[in-house]
Amino acid sequence: MSKTLAALLGGAAGAVALVGILALCIWFCLSRSRTLSRTSDSGSSEPSSVQAGASVGGVELPLTGAASLPSQSREARSFTLPELALATNNFTHINSIGEGKFGEVYMGLLQDGMIVAIKKRANVPTEEFVVEVRYLSSIRHRNLVSLLGYCQENGQQMLVYEYIPSGSISSHLYGAGQVSNEKLEFKHRLPIALGAAKGLAHLHALSPPLVHKNFKTANVLVDENFIAKVADAGLRNLVGRVGVAGTSSGRADDIFLAPEVTEFGRFSERSDAYSFGVFLLELVSGQEAVQPCSSESDRTLVQWVQNYSESSNISAIVDRRMGGNFTAEGMQEFLLLTAQCLNSSSQRRPTMNFIVSELERILEREVSLTTIMGESTPTVTLGSHLFTSSK
Repeated sequence: MSKTLAALLGGAAGAVALVGILALCIWFCLSRSRTLSRTSDSGSSEPSSVQAGASVGGVELPLTGAASLPSQSREARSFTLPELALATNNFTHINSIGEGKFGEVYMGLLQDGMIVAIKKRANVPTEEFVVEVRYLSSIRHRNLVSLLGYCQENGQQMLVYEYIPSGSISSHLYGAGQVSNEKLEFKHRLPIALGAAKGLAHLHALSPPLVHKNFKTANVLVDENFIAKVADAGLRNLVGRVGVAGTSSGRADDIFLAPEVTEFGRFSERSDAYSFGVFLLELVSGQEAVQPCSSESDRTLVQWVQNYSESSNISAIVDRRMGGNFTAEGMQEFLLLTAQCLNSSSQRRPTMNFIVSELERILEREVSLTTIMGESTPTVTLGSHLFTSSK
């Protein structure tokens, strides 16, 4: 009898142990599944990696640069001053690539081989700066320049961004990097406009919406594949209250500001739409919007477009380097959209989502009408659907 009882108790104990082991396995699998789910649902196209400086299996991983930050956490990396000084050859003038509202900009090479753009200014370190940088670094999109990290040491504040190799659209259109014989057809400029619009639309879709406040052609960069990326999103918040036009105020910058901004300092998603309209104008004209629309006129390009109608002479404003390789209908729709963005009434301007859908429609139509099967370099006669391919 005692043997039977012992056998029963032993069997019950074994069953309980087996159930415990199964439960432990199920818990482990579910935990693993949740971790993988969080990684795959991050919405980022960037590869995941282990947190720099984290401990795995009791071994602390070395800091290997912002490229090692996991896309799902999108945490701003805190760089050290010696680290950034080494990356920029002690911030030598050879590494200086420009100057903006935040301060001087340097190109840097991190120890892991990643090239970055570092913005540097003298300022007292604050916790608010770190909080704002952490928020902005969490915003990632294919058409936005990513903020990777920051540094606050020795009375200096620095921002570390991903480096975009091909420069700004303004340099390609009319800046120092512009090549006189450079030819960028209308159907190639449209994807740039569309990419920039998607970047702004993503900012406006955040909760709460993030207004760029400093959108201009110089802040639309292109990578090696000519994919447009909007730079300096939220930078005005970091710069602080330095006046409506910013620290580098000038007519060229002021022309991107909506009337309600210059008069009352009212920034909104619709003021970004106005700035985007000025960008579209420079993109299609190939020159700064502050310039007169022709040698015989004292009206600026913005004023010309604000009074644009379908009967207007578009040849007076369209960049001649496009060589007429576009349809008149597509160009008219593009200029009408630009005029809507530049409406003096903020309520009458389109949203960025509407602008994105319109640019997608214009681009799709333009490509279909200016591309012939089997011909690589089609051209189109201005104002006509009759087009031939160049030999």
